[in-house]
Amino acid sequence: MIESKSSVSDVILRLKKVGGQVEGLVRMIESGQECSQIITQFQAAKAALDSTFSLVLHRNLKECMSNDDSKNVEKILKLISKQ
Repeated sequence: MIESKSSVSDVILRLKKVGGQVEGLVRMIESGQECSQIITQFQAAKAALDSTFSLVLHRNLKECMSNDDSKNVEKILKLISKQ
């Protein structure tokens, strides 16, 4: 679980920004933008999503470890290893 309301708000804001980037990608593809510009936007959206994933992962692992919750730590590690 994410730690606090401000943490949840931060993650939601980040995800909304990624959503905006993806919507922009759709518009770029629909309008026939140059491939290099589309790839650049894909990379930016992926980087933002990866960064948000890392933030959520870090917070969850930190919380589980501080609570000595080895069961949830193990679940998280299994999810990560599926990637």
